[in-house]
Amino acid sequence: MRACRGCREEMDERFRFCPWCGAPQRLKLVEFFSAHPLVEGDHGKALRVSRYLGEDVLRHVRFSVWSDRGRTARADAAVSLSEDESERLARFLAEPAPVASREPEAST
Repeated sequence: MRACRGCREEMDERFRFCPWCGAPQRLKLVEFFSAHPLVEGDHGKALRVSRYLGEDVLRHVRFSVWSDRGRTARADAAVSLSEDESERLARFLAEPAPVASREPEAST
């Protein structure tokens, strides 16, 4: 059990909204990223990134891979990262990608 963020009434931790006052218990930001259009097999897929905000240990970032199933979509896989791992991922993505160089072939 925990106290509601709004009215401070006691409530079950699994509730997303307080049953007493209706206040949201989890705050999150969500963004979808489309798959690369030229990568075979990724057509109709997207990456959903949800960032859960708050002061407690449940602050985290959740990644899920979604597939378009015609009139519906579904999550095929998901993983949550701690704040530390999320920051490490951000640094990894922010670094410029190394450019692959081809060694000139030796002439014979």
